[in-house]
This record gives sequence, C-alpha cells and structure tokens, in this order.
Amino acid sequence: MGKAFISGIFAPLIKQGREMKDYKRILVTAALPYANGPVHIGHLAGCYIPADIYVRYKRAQKRDIKFIGGSDEHGVPITIRAMKEGVTPQQVVDKYHALIKESFEQMGISFDIYSRTSNKVHHETAANFFRKLYDDGLFEEKETEQYYDEKAKTFLADRYIVGTCPVCANPNAYGDQCEKCGSSLSPEQLINPRSALSDAVPVKRKTKHWYFPLQNYEPWLKEWIIEGHKEWKNNVYGQCKSWLDNGLQSRAMTRDSNWGIKVPLPDAEGKVLYVWFDAPIGYISATKELTDKWDDYWCKEDTKLVHFIGKDNIVFHCIIFPAMLKAHGNFVLPDNVPANEFLNIEGDKVSTSRNWAVWVHEYIKDFPGCEDVLRYVLCANAPETKDNDFTWKDFQDRNNNELVSIFGNFVNRTFVLMHKLCGGKVPKLHEDVLDAEDKWIMEEIQNSKFKIQNNLEEYKFRDALYEVIDLSRKGNQYMQKKEPWIVAKSLAENPTVQKSIDNTLHLCLQLTANLAIFINPFLPNTAKKMLNMMKVVDKMLDWENAGKLKLLSVGYSLRAPELLFRKIEDAEVTTQVEKLKSGLVKPVDNTQDEKPVTNNLKPAIQFDDFAKIDLKVGTILSAEKVEKADKLLKLEIDLAFEKRTIVSGIALHFKPEDIVGKQVVVVANLAPRKMRGIESNGMILMAEDAEGKLHFVKPENVINSGSGVS
Repeated sequence: MGKAFISGIFAPLIKQGREMKDYKRILVTAALPYANGPVHIGHLAGCYIPADIYVRYKRAQKRDIKFIGGSDEHGVPITIRAMKEGVTPQQVVDKYHALIKESFEQMGISFDIYSRTSNKVHHETAANFFRKLYDDGLFEEKETEQYYDEKAKTFLADRYIVGTCPVCANPNAYGDQCEKCGSSLSPEQLINPRSALSDAVPVKRKTKHWYFPLQNYEPWLKEWIIEGHKEWKNNVYGQCKSWLDNGLQSRAMTRDSNWGIKVPLPDAEGKVLYVWFDAPIGYISATKELTDKWDDYWCKEDTKLVHFIGKDNIVFHCIIFPAMLKAHGNFVLPDNVPANEFLNIEGDKVSTSRNWAVWVHEYIKDFPGCEDVLRYVLCANAPETKDNDFTWKDFQDRNNNELVSIFGNFVNRTFVLMHKLCGGKVPKLHEDVLDAEDKWIMEEIQNSKFKIQNNLEEYKFRDALYEVIDLSRKGNQYMQKKEPWIVAKSLAENPTVQKSIDNTLHLCLQLTANLAIFINPFLPNTAKKMLNMMKVVDKMLDWENAGKLKLLSVGYSLRAPELLFRKIEDAEVTTQVEKLKSGLVKPVDNTQDEKPVTNNLKPAIQFDDFAKIDLKVGTILSAEKVEKADKLLKLEIDLAFEKRTIVSGIALHFKPEDIVGKQVVVVANLAPRKMRGIESNGMILMAEDAEGKLHFVKPENVINSGSGVS
C-alpha cells in the first residue's frame, strides 16, 4: 500500500475526529415551504434532498442528529391563495400542509418532525421571543405612512401591491420584488401601483410598527460572517458580504393583518408578526414538539446547527435570523448554511403562475416506484454552485445510462454469476492467487469511502454521488477484465481456475455491500432492496462498515437478483414534455404563485400624467453583465445630447454582444436609482410575449438617437 493511499486515509480521519470532538450533537433544518401550494422538483433540488442526504449520512455515523422541518402557514402568500380560492386561510394551510407532508414522505425526506407554524406551541414560542426582545428594549417603535386600500378597508403588505417594475417594465411586479428580473423593490418604486385585493389605487395612511435595528448588529455580523465563516459556499458568503457592504437598516417585524401570530402587546390590535420573524422560530418550536431536551440542541455550544435553504432565503438565514438569535441570547448560531441555486426546467425558469413546474405529487403518480430515480437525477444535476437545468431527456439518460447500465448492471451481473458459478453462496477469497486486478479493486473500495466522506462533510453532494457511481463503474471494469464466465469454460480441464472465479465474485459481492452503504444516503429505497438481496439487516449500513472487505460471510446464501431500476422509455419522456407544455397554457389549480388575479389594464390616468413621461430613442453603445447579478446588464446608451448608463434586468434574454447597436425607447426622465452599486439613469421599454420572453420596443426604422416618442 503506497504512501499516497495512506495519506488519503488519515487526512479525512483527522478532519472527522475534529468534528466529533467539537460537536456532541447536530441540528439540521430545511426551509419551511409556504403551505399555499404543492412542492415541485425545484424545491427538492434546492434544499430538501441535500439536507436528507446529509442527515442520513450522519445517522449512519451514529451521530446525535435531529432533522427539523415544517410548513410555513402565515404571511401574504397564504392569504392571497385563500382570496383566489374563495376559502379561509386555515382551509388553505390545512389542504397544502397535508399534501406537502405526504410528498416529502413519499420522496424519502426523513424529517424527525414535520410540524407547522399554526400549532399552538409555535404561536407561544414566537410571541415569547418577540416579547423578550421588546422587554429588553431592542425594538424601535415607529409611526410611518403605509399603503392602504380604501375599497377593501385594509392596510396593504408589500405583496398586496402590484405595478410596473422600474427595472424591466414587468407590469405585474410585487411591492417587495420583481419576480421577472429579481430586483428587490419597495412599493414606492413601482410605476402605477395598484391593490391586489380590489385593483384600487392605494393611498398612504399612518400606522405603527416595531422595527428591528439590524444596523446595530452590523459590526458583529461582519466579524462573525466575513471573518469567521470564509468556508461557507461562495454564493452564500458573497451575498452576505454584498448586503453588509451596502449597509443594514432597521426592518419592520410586524405587519397589519388578521392572519398570523398576534403581536403580544396591549396596543397592537390588528398587528401580527412579520412572517420572516416568526417562520425561522418555527425551527425552535418544532424541536420543542419533538423532544423535551430541545434546549440541548438550541442552547448548548457543542451543537452544530446547519440550515439547508435555497439562495432566495440566504439573507433571512444568514443575517436576520442570526441577528435575532444574538439579540435574544442563549441560542447557538448556524455553523453552515449550504444554500443551492435555482433549478430551471427545460431551459426556462420555474414559474408556478405559468404552471411551468414538475410537481412532486404528480411525478409520484406518473412514475410509481421511481422515487429514487428522481432523487438521483436531482442530486447528480444539483444547482450547487450555479443555476442548473432539468430536462426530461437528461432524466431518461441518467436513469438508463447510469443507474441501469452502470450501477444496476454491476449488481445484477454479480448476483447472476454468483448463483451460476458459486452455487448462490459467497465464495472464499483465496489470498494465494490474488492478482494485480484484485488488489486494485480492493484499494478502490477503501479509497472510495474517504472520497465520498470528504465530499459529504463539505456539502458537495453531487461530487459524492459521482464517486459512488464511479465505484460501480470500476466494478464493471474489474469484472470485464476478469471475465469469470470465460474462465469457467476451462474448469473441466483446469479445476484450479475456480480460485480465480471465487476471488472475482467474492470481491464483487463485497463491493456490492459497500455500494449499499454508500448509496444509502442518496437512494434509501435502493439500499433496502440491496439489503434484501444480500439477506442482511439495516445495521450493515452503518458508516463504520464502509470500505471494509469482509461484510458478507463466506458460505452465506444470497437471494436471487432483482432489478434495482427499470428503463425509462421514450414515450414516457414525450408524455411528460407534452404535459409540461400543455399545462403552460391552461388555467391550473395547483400553483404556489403569489401573483394576484387582476385584469391587464392599469388604472386610468389623465393626459397630463402621460405627458410627464419623456420618451427618447436611444442606441446601445455597449453592454456588459453586472458582476454577481445573473439578471442585470449594464448598458451605455447614446441619446445624442448625452450618453446614459442604464441597468436593465434583461440578461437572461439577451447576450451583451448581440444587442450592441440596437435602438431602444428610453424613459429619459426617470429618477436615478442605484443597483449593485451602479447608478441607473433611465429605463428601457420592453414587451413580453405569451411565453414570458422579452422583446425590445423600438422604432420600425433606424432614426436619430435622441428623437422623441409621443
């Protein structure tokens, strides 16, 4: 055994030993999904499958670990869904909580508890948390003017206000964010804002709320994150640094609403806790439901807290919630927040409003018994460092070419040949005839443990899964080189070759047993099938057994092989693509979208209002992507009388080099606005087609830059 191999063993053991010493227990949370619709595969890929892989791996190490999940049942998305369906918010959350919980169970997401924020223990926990901060004098009480719907007679949360995005001209942007270009907004920035409840033009009225002064925690956050957690994933670290570099501000932690956790103060009638204040506290309350020793997991320093989330939740889990925990005191802080990017589908962004999604509960019905296949594809193609694309063709190819042809094929060939050439029993290993190929595969089995382990410890689940499949690929290569079915033909003439056959199949069976251990965190149903074929109990899946070469006893009878995976046929893939496209154009009932149902007409304006807008023809002189902003392009536009810098959210629709020289219509008198540190002076007009693609609004023929549009 060479020095390189020895160092490969001991380096990860040192790393693992350090963690075992530092952390007595591990607490894992996965983002609480809104209970206003079913979950789709983007949710699974974003945080739930990675979290489950990590938890199953740690359980196999016999670590003290708890996996916490639950439904987020408060906030504007719930009330908008209730409004759309003509039911109460409680009816909405009851319906979708049950559907989401069942989908997770069927996909093997092994929560220790899957709770809900409408439970009494959560209301009490969140209210007490707020009261503690209030009693400590940590909130700022402010009376501000907020939008009010005089027709519906209610204050409007930001999500209840829609209008035209000042960045990309999306006519249905929300008051807090444009979901088309991704820009963070405020209602004041929307062009022609209107109420999502009544379509009325909102007015400003005074209201009182309690603000959490994030800026007071900025120095501590910089030290804790920027200096203390440089090991976090680049997307997480970078987004946190950007927020901190731009400066933090006080954030309202209450809202005007009748749905949610009532603010526990005597002068707070009609006020509830902000959903992003109460939702992460749901991790704490769910742990309380799970165990009387909940405070061991939340209040003792030898606990490792890990949040699995999607990238849209980074700021809440890395800045706001940690600041809340720090302010409260007595709680542990997250050790890591391994957030994934987004998963697109068939080249297009997931859109629940357009029904451009693959719903988990529908997949389970369409592909019964193939839950592990989806887990495999979503992990193998996980958006760990950048947005990735799910296609049904790739789903088919990965299943047929990797699970069936590599992993499943190796296991099946091993069992078939073992029954045919070794009487259905584990043959003996004859050390006196071990050859170079035998020693090679033995070393690969042992090496694989530490490759897989290191990747799992660093939250590189895609790389870890690759190593598992690569080991089965090497098993196929080993068997092909040894050719026991060919060697067996000479048995009558040379009985001594039985030793070579025995060695080959003994090592292939030991490799199969190791594959069951390695694949278990990723594909638990597959691991169970393999245990059944080997007639062994679950204890063999303990991680301490990984890499061992004597897992199956010599002479032990094994069951006949069963196929681990089936082929996915072309017709099945065609059906799914057609289903996806047909669902795009018809009204659907199973969406999670928060976009209100309104007509496409904006409120009427007077001619004088329109006359205030100064539209000019401009020519794009240069275009470049904005650093760390996938959706933004920085444009230099010639207006004849001057050159303008305009930041536009069109990067997903146009390549910079393709639009230089194009003429556009510019809103030339729009107030300047900073985006990503760049001052944008104006807005270009765009048109959106039925498929959500953007097109330039431009003159029919080339005309002089600076020409007016009327």
